[in-house]
Amino acid sequence: MDSEHTPDHGLDLGPDPSLLLVDDDEVFLKRLARAMERRGFAVETAGSVAAGRAIARARPPAYAVIDLRLEDGNGLDVVETLRAAREDARIVVLTGYGAIATAVAAVKIGATDYLSKPADADDVVRALLAQAGDALPEPPENPMSADRVRWEHIQRVYEQCDRNVSETARRLSMHRRTLQRILAKRSPR
Repeated sequence: MDSEHTPDHGLDLGPDPSLLLVDDDEVFLKRLARAMERRGFAVETAGSVAAGRAIARARPPAYAVIDLRLEDGNGLDVVETLRAAREDARIVVLTGYGAIATAVAAVKIGATDYLSKPADADDVVRALLAQAGDALPEPPENPMSADRVRWEHIQRVYEQCDRNVSETARRLSMHRRTLQRILAKRSPR
């Protein structure tokens, strides 16, 4: 085997490197799948709760990364299905909203860990391979400011509403003019 096709990142994935990625953001899903394949995982992807549950039942993977909010439902349904099919699966839940309550619910029903989006492949690998009792990771050198996190969230909701200012303002419980002023400004650092 040539080294081009045998990634060696020093990862101990065990005898079964199977990984299920479930996310309805197709661009993010493809990018993460490629990154995880380069790290030695055997990746299978799904873009919905239904597809994720079908794969979890038919071919339960050793590892899974599941988005919490999917167009056809809640990623926790995929977590439950996978946990029932394979008790030793290591499952990380991704959330674009960083909601503590949903993260706690995810861990209670069997997720190993949770990460807030945007998470990169290295963050995902660390979460998947972390062992109970491992020290917490170092805080990031340059974490996003609270203003930047707020701005990112507003931009995400705005995109999900097909750039409809009125609908975005309604979903964010914000006055339309206030939202327009925020959208007109440059992103905070």
